[in-house]
Amino acid sequence: MSSRAANESKFSAWRDLPNGGRLYWLEVAGRSGWRARYVKEVDGFEVTLRFWQEIYNERGQFVEVHHKYPEDGGHQAVEGDA
Repeated sequence: MSSRAANESKFSAWRDLPNGGRLYWLEVAGRSGWRARYVKEVDGFEVTLRFWQEIYNERGQFVEVHHKYPEDGGHQAVEGDA
């Protein structure tokens, strides 16, 4: 289990959620102009509830999501995008 300080040092941004938890995220630029956003949702005790990766194309459009925790759901294209 991570602490709040550990999560704040690993992720570049976060926001508090109404349930007392937090949503953390970190953006990573790709070589081809695409970018990935890693998102972690925790409860009020900083226990991880969900973790996923969002993929954005060179135009900044959200094109794919990869749910990693609690179950690895693999990559899934966003509706309307190829």
